[in-house]
Amino acid sequence: MFPVLETKRLVLKELVENDAQNILKCFSNDDVLRYYGQKPLTSIEQVKQIIKNFAEQFKEKNGMKWGIELKETGTIIGTIGLQEWSLEHKRANISYAIFPEKWGNGYASEAVDKVISYGFQELGLERIGAVVFVENKASSQVLIKLGFTKEGTLKKYMYQNDKPYDTDVYSLLK
Repeated sequence: MFPVLETKRLVLKELVENDAQNILKCFSNDDVLRYYGQKPLTSIEQVKQIIKNFAEQFKEKNGMKWGIELKETGTIIGTIGLQEWSLEHKRANISYAIFPEKWGNGYASEAVDKVISYGFQELGLERIGAVVFVENKASSQVLIKLGFTKEGTLKKYMYQNDKPYDTDVYSLLK
């Protein structure tokens, strides 16, 4: 059963087809994707397939993706996930995206903190990593605030709009 996680202001829940319109809104937004390394999503059908893929990754125990929902309104304001999850090596990478109109309210920190706790306490992870575009200062600040350490920089590691970007690698150890 997919885990539902709660914080003071948020519910982290499994993404379902009914969330497709909000996910499309988020992942077709240039501001959201500026440092995400992904092409914009263009259709509800595409999003529904991605949601199915997330469910399959969870079944195979190699990834999980939550919708970040505001308790106050019941609306999705972004996503957060663990990918490259390895039971054998007790590690996963975290990624997250928040709608621009919700930036600066501490929602990313709140969601990341909850997923870190879940990963270490419930999944038995020993390491959670993150790969962040060097230019994405806000995301780097979230990770550092929560105790992540910068391990180094990967040159031309990710592409956005066919342009290479350097990324910083962060980790948090249990």
